[in-house]
Amino acid sequence: MIFIAILIGCVLGAILGLNAPIISYTYSSYLAIAIIAALDSVFGGIASVIKKNFDLKIFISGFFGNAILAILLTILGQKLNVDIYLAAIVVFVWRMFMNLGTIRRYYVEKWSDMIKEKASKKEKASEKDNKEDKQEA
Repeated sequence: MIFIAILIGCVLGAILGLNAPIISYTYSSYLAIAIIAALDSVFGGIASVIKKNFDLKIFISGFFGNAILAILLTILGQKLNVDIYLAAIVVFVWRMFMNLGTIRRYYVEKWSDMIKEKASKKEKASEKDNKEDKQEA
């Protein structure tokens, strides 16, 4: 079900992206840093759901707070003629990878447990069949 939603979102994003107006070079750095900050919050939200400590207030405040802080750093950097926003990009991308690692570990462990469970069910079924064969003989 989630994969269908992801696929629909990707298709809609591609269609809208092709028909959307082009962002001016002046504002592209602001948009890029805001998107990275928002993605960091999304991955953090998914990781907190997996850890079972998700709080919607924290997610919403982090989503907008991170984006606003990153945009303000970008504005300050442009005023000072220093690329301060690169520090925000490094931090947000590092956190995204950390959260992605948490998500990946969760699903790999879940997948491994599912495989072990199937193997143990097959083993129990074969043991049961062996017992029945011995009783018949």
